[in-house]
Amino acid sequence: MLSVSKTSVMNLENAIRGARNPLSSWDRSDSFYNEQGEYVLGEHDHSLAARLCRAGRDHRKFIRQIMVSVDITAPLYWWKEFDTYKVGTVANSTSTMHKIHGRPFSVSDFSCDHMTEETLAEMKRLITYLETVRLKYVDTKNKAYWYDLIQLLPSSYNQLRTCTLNYEVLCNIYHARGDHKLQEWHLLCDWIRSLPYAADLIIGET
Repeated sequence: MLSVSKTSVMNLENAIRGARNPLSSWDRSDSFYNEQGEYVLGEHDHSLAARLCRAGRDHRKFIRQIMVSVDITAPLYWWKEFDTYKVGTVANSTSTMHKIHGRPFSVSDFSCDHMTEETLAEMKRLITYLETVRLKYVDTKNKAYWYDLIQLLPSSYNQLRTCTLNYEVLCNIYHARGDHKLQEWHLLCDWIRSLPYAADLIIGET
């Protein structure tokens, strides 16, 4: 499973202004803020942005300045793949090392949505055992039990991270991972498609 929340898209106004720097065409800018405080691309700015993105990576440098902040909850096995996108990303995660013993384990803490019934039954037994070990650690503070938790924790354990990325990184993710066998990548790509002007600036559909 993968879920996203608290999405914020920032710096679109400044990125579009920078896109007009090479030809000093700032006087043609027609974007504006609507009553909701959202920055809306005018016809001229939208057309320019789309043309630059169609022209390729060297011409779409301005989308590196469009920043996105988002909270993503996903299993550890997915985060290991996401961590290949190091350039242009920052992420702060909930702490497994410090907080793994802080609350009871439950099935909802893990991505079990594609497990067969037999595997899910084994997973529930493991979660019960992890909870037993957690209580032993809370009661005794014996570090051996803490190591049991850390080393036995399945990669299906869900972790929350607050991530900051830019549209260029999201473009790379979308085109590299759109056909990946993990459903989590498809869910992230669905979210990418929902971002402002994603069709032109990220996906290249128009």
